[in-house]
Amino acid sequence: MERRLGNCPADPMSSVERSPVDTLAAAAAAADQAAPVTSLRGWLDHLQTRDRLAIVREGVALRFELAAIAKRLDGAKATFFPKPGGHPISVVSGLVSDRGWIAEAIGVGDDQLLERFQQAALNPLPWREVNSSPVQQHVHRHVDLGRLLPLPIHNELDHGPYITAGIAITRNPRTGAQNVAIHRLELTGPRRLGALLLQRTTLHYQQMAESAGKDLPIAIVIGVAPLTLLSSQAIMPIDCDELEIAGALHGRPLDVVKCLTSDIRVPAEAEIVIEGRILANVREPEGPFGEFPQYYGERGDRHVIEVDAVTHRPSPLYHTISGGGLEHLMLGAIPREASLLTLLRRTFPNVTDVHLSRGGVCRFHLYVQMKKRFEGEAKNVILCAFGGHYDIKQVVVVDPDVNIHDAAEVEWAVATRSQADRDLVVVANAQGSRLDPSSNNGVSAKMGIDATIPLNAPAFRYKRIRIPGEDSVDLPSVIVTHDNRGWRQYM
Repeated sequence: MERRLGNCPADPMSSVERSPVDTLAAAAAAADQAAPVTSLRGWLDHLQTRDRLAIVREGVALRFELAAIAKRLDGAKATFFPKPGGHPISVVSGLVSDRGWIAEAIGVGDDQLLERFQQAALNPLPWREVNSSPVQQHVHRHVDLGRLLPLPIHNELDHGPYITAGIAITRNPRTGAQNVAIHRLELTGPRRLGALLLQRTTLHYQQMAESAGKDLPIAIVIGVAPLTLLSSQAIMPIDCDELEIAGALHGRPLDVVKCLTSDIRVPAEAEIVIEGRILANVREPEGPFGEFPQYYGERGDRHVIEVDAVTHRPSPLYHTISGGGLEHLMLGAIPREASLLTLLRRTFPNVTDVHLSRGGVCRFHLYVQMKKRFEGEAKNVILCAFGGHYDIKQVVVVDPDVNIHDAAEVEWAVATRSQADRDLVVVANAQGSRLDPSSNNGVSAKMGIDATIPLNAPAFRYKRIRIPGEDSVDLPSVIVTHDNRGWRQYM
């Protein structure tokens, strides 16, 4: 059953006379911090009531047109596509394209977003198995994915249709522990998907199965609650089941159901589940595909999934993510930031915040805010951050007075508080992202900049200018807007 938003808390300004618009806005803001949204359909209701869901005309083309519309609205509104290409299954996109929306889905303010994800990762809730689920109400054993599902083609040079928002669930062949991730999946045949498996847990499990001469069962789950989707991107040790993080974010154990063809458990609230196997000792061409760095991931021989069954709800919804769009970037950024903040604070409790910048495609460039205690400490933070995730390519460390969510502020700190011969850290030939086109097949240089003020600097040298009253001035009360004569009336 879908969980709706709870009642709004008491309004501390209820004694003040307010307009109906103000009252509705206040109620919506209070509701946004009331309770997590725990289903995809509940999230669509949430977006629609806040005028953040665009319902597109029926029948838009699955080749390019759907993705073009979704990208134009990216970050402003999510999109709902009824009967795209004449297909009976509707498509949704852009569901979590803004940090504030993700905070709303969790039921917290923006400033509590990373802390709440940290808590969920540190205190996961084991899932609860149920005997049946709407996602298994319709079962297809003889599958033609291209006909069964509305698979879009996103970018002009993508080799074919891709599944981009399916969470891939596999199990450790030895321990049975589950892992959840997202991999790009190209439709290469009626029952075949080409899969790019980077250096992640899915690949580790596949190599374990392949070394024993066995295929690895996999389930691709499409159409889940935003928090379940978000949890799939957590940076966790091997054999940690991200569905348990989803349960912690939801505030209750996640209901799961056993797949029909394997022992994998999938979210019972899902819309569509593709069950199959990653074939042992089989590689076939996959790609190119438009990836998060805003370039194409090249074509190459990749792993292959053979599909055994597809199950779905009545009138299911199909979720797609535009490669390199804001939804793609935000889903990766929030869990990584939370994990990196936890890692850094274990050694440096004086780190106050971290941010993966949009200019660094929410993967490669990390800004760290800290209250420096010792000279040289910022460089240690830089080196620690490089070890936090191989994607990190550049780290800038700044003081607490610098807003790391404003790239111009960070650039200002680099310009006025650092010198290359003193504050630059360079690490050559380290592991990086294979999707970074400037790397040598994933071998990358790392750069760090200590943009903090020297502890022994005279206070006045780095005193920021300010105008008294600048922040508190009431602009509506001082700007004259009612007289059409403008400035000439005073001449």
